[in-house]
Amino acid sequence: MGSPTVRRWRWRILGGAAVLVLAAVALRAFLGPKVTAWQVERSELVQRVVASGRVLAPARIQVGSVVVGRGTRVPVDKGDRVKPGDLLLQLDDAEARAALAQARAAVAESAARLEQVEVVSVRVTAEALRQAELRLEQAEVKLTRQRTLAEAGSVSRSDLDDAVQARDLAASQVASARIQASAAASGADRRSALAALEQARGAEQAATARLDNLSIRSPSAGVVTERDVEPGDVVQPGRALLVVARDGATQLSVLPDEKNLALLRLGQPATASADAFPDRTFPARVAYIAPAVDLSRGTVEVKLDVENPPAFLRPDMTVSVNVETGRDPQALVLAAGAIRDPGASPWALVVRDGKASRQPVTLGLRGEGRVQVLGGLAPGEWVVSPAAPVDPGQRVRTEPAR
Repeated sequence: MGSPTVRRWRWRILGGAAVLVLAAVALRAFLGPKVTAWQVERSELVQRVVASGRVLAPARIQVGSVVVGRGTRVPVDKGDRVKPGDLLLQLDDAEARAALAQARAAVAESAARLEQVEVVSVRVTAEALRQAELRLEQAEVKLTRQRTLAEAGSVSRSDLDDAVQARDLAASQVASARIQASAAASGADRRSALAALEQARGAEQAATARLDNLSIRSPSAGVVTERDVEPGDVVQPGRALLVVARDGATQLSVLPDEKNLALLRLGQPATASADAFPDRTFPARVAYIAPAVDLSRGTVEVKLDVENPPAFLRPDMTVSVNVETGRDPQALVLAAGAIRDPGASPWALVVRDGKASRQPVTLGLRGEGRVQVLGGLAPGEWVVSPAAPVDPGQRVRTEPAR
């Protein structure tokens, strides 16, 4: 029971406690509920496109023969490195060499014939013309002397007529010799000899090509990976006899989602790793972006060059690639989970003056779990988590998200 004084103090204490509780409840109602929030801050942000794919095998060149022949020598084996033009397979070429020698002899004969037409015949006709012109001069001199003697009465009229005829004959011979000289330089004989020479040269080129076809050479630098021919084998056209893996940059082929197409550019750096060696990364660079999208999978093929491939890399290995598509060392960043409607009209519920306020935002780069804020928010501001049951205009208290 207690004395009246004790009871009065007890009621006073209980009343004071009730007042404190009511005050605390009122204060909490005034300040609002405590909600999880993220702070806007400046930090480096790297945007990446992540995709998986495989190591592309080097281009394989199947080497064969275009003619039927019997192999006499195969100077390379599997694993041998070859350069462009190196001999891979030699076919029997005895008959082809004989045919080439015969064709070259025909060229020499035709060239000699043309030289005879152009040089010897020209000289002969030129000499005949010179002699005809000399006879014409002599006939002119004789005719002049006979006219002088005829005027003096020392020779008869018939002698003068004979001198005129001799002069006319010599002039006719000069004209004929000139025609023959012109024909020798550019006439039918020269054209015939020139045509024969061109025909012989064509036959020589054909014989050379046939001989070259019997020496099968490497079209590119690389490594011989397959050999399916031995000395003595008779080869047929169209059959792959050897395979050369062409040298070139090692490439990776990955298939990122088509939604990332706008972010990808040629030359962008990337970091790759093989699934068999996930802790050993190596650099790569975007070298090719397919011009079309795969309709069935909604992906786009991207190829990356690996300038210094690690020794463990093998064709058709599965790889994971992170392509760096953007970087800002002083970006204004916010947790991606704090953004609402990120695909349409992004906005955030920012705390200002103790109240939640709807704020449209402009986004930039997108990193791992973070986004770049280009507009709408300031450094140090707090953004309420979408999971908190808070409406715009409501008073709230913030606690950092973990």
